[in-house]
Amino acid sequence: MTPDEQTEIERRRKSRNLAVGATLLFFVVLFYAITIVRMGD
Repeated sequence: MTPDEQTEIERRRKSRNLAVGATLLFFVVLFYAITIVRMGD
């Protein structure tokens, strides 16, 4: 594997990890907001 290929793989892995992290954060915030709204009822 060439250094350029290795760099490309690491770049894709980092962007995929960021996407997964952002999705998880979105769901955490969503459930938090739902919980706050339901407690207000």
